Amino acid sequence: MEVYMKCNIGKIDRMIRIFLGACIIAVGFYNQSWWGVVGIIPLFTATFGWCPAYVPFGISTCETKK
Repeated sequence: MEVYMKCNIGKIDRMIRIFLGACIIAVGFYNQSWWGVVGIIPLFTATFGWCPAYVPFGISTCETKK
């Protein structure tokens, strides 16, 4: 079985994930809570441009090239 990580996150989705990830980390740091570590997930998915939660549903926010 071949595993292929095709880009499924578009520009706007990527910017939202970066913003939310940074906010979650900042709130976790401010509250001195380990929950801030959860903010790493949206940052990683934005960095790689691939979200594993989108795959089973066939969702893609990438622009299609014509």
